[in-house]
Amino acid sequence: MRPDGQPPARRRGMVGRDPGEPHRASTPLELLFDLCFVVAVAQASEGLLEALSHGTYATGFLSFALVFFTIWWAWMNFTWFASAYDVDDVPYRLLVLIQITGSLVLAAGVPRAFDGGDLRVVTVGYVLLRTALAASWVRAACSDPARRTTTLRFAAGVTLCQGGWVCLLALPTAARLPGMALLIVAEVSVPVWAQSAGMTPWHPRHISERYGLFTLIVIGESVAATTLAVQSAFARHQGTAALAAVAAGGLCTAFAMWWLYFDEPAHTLLETTHRFHRRRFTWAYGHYLVFASAAAEGAGLSAYAEHVTTGPGTPPLAAAAAVTVPAAVFLTVVWSVHLRPHQRSAAQGAPYPVVAAGILLSTWSPAPALAVGALLAALVVLLTARRRPARAPAA
Repeated sequence: MRPDGQPPARRRGMVGRDPGEPHRASTPLELLFDLCFVVAVAQASEGLLEALSHGTYATGFLSFALVFFTIWWAWMNFTWFASAYDVDDVPYRLLVLIQITGSLVLAAGVPRAFDGGDLRVVTVGYVLLRTALAASWVRAACSDPARRTTTLRFAAGVTLCQGGWVCLLALPTAARLPGMALLIVAEVSVPVWAQSAGMTPWHPRHISERYGLFTLIVIGESVAATTLAVQSAFARHQGTAALAAVAAGGLCTAFAMWWLYFDEPAHTLLETTHRFHRRRFTWAYGHYLVFASAAAEGAGLSAYAEHVTTGPGTPPLAAAAAVTVPAAVFLTVVWSVHLRPHQRSAAQGAPYPVVAAGILLSTWSPAPALAVGALLAALVVLLTARRRPARAPAA
């Protein structure tokens, strides 16, 4: 929005936006994009929950990690592109709507990916949305001569990787996992290679807001999954103290995850561009673990709610680890890539790894979900109390 409250004038061609543009915020189209990605996140969490419920932990987490990578990578690439080149004209809107369609196709294929490793539908959706993004990069190359090398590198890299995902389907099953690993390395290398020729004009406050919104999506999905699981368990078993502990612990965990992530404004870190250029990829890529662990926490809490109501069908330690490990990963990564750069001394960051270790140790506690929620809540209380200004001495 302009200072006079009017929407910005649409520009001809896909020229780069001003990185210092005031009043920059997420657009309705970006919010629609996020809303449709909620479906894919929910499907990935549901697939992980099914795997945990059937005791296929290693396969379930591996499938979840791979499927969630495609979701996160597609979302992240669109977000950084839109931060630099959102011109909100008809061609731009149509290309984004194609990407949204691809995300919904991807979401429809998630159950098949978990059930037998059928990646065909996921690949179709992924290629559809990424091809639309490559077309957007070509359009940017035609309109922004100053960054033509960068934009063409993006277009070429995205296109080559999509060809790789299609070819992956023709490989024998035994060769697919190594092929996926190579393609993931190739995918994450494209932005590094492309932007070595020059940075795109992304907006720090806009990127901060977009990442914060996706964090809310995955935490919200975690809350929704846990609520449905506990509700179902209460309906079948009329409630138990152990189930109440899961519900209380899950709620405290979700609240604390929100509090900790938004404890420091990310845009202040992003705005220090002369230093941030060297670590922007660590911050951006590190959020894969932030988002994935938050989504996995919901599946883990749901699986543990089933465990406490259905008896010893699932090993207790495995069920507890499904709750504690994602929470420890979330806390550790949020601290290391999102909060630590704001801290001025080692003492300020000391509580985070200590609490993360305590969370992992709570795997052996009789109520791991409640222990995780209590530890995270205690960390929030400690951080809040430490920031409380000292009272002025009495006269």
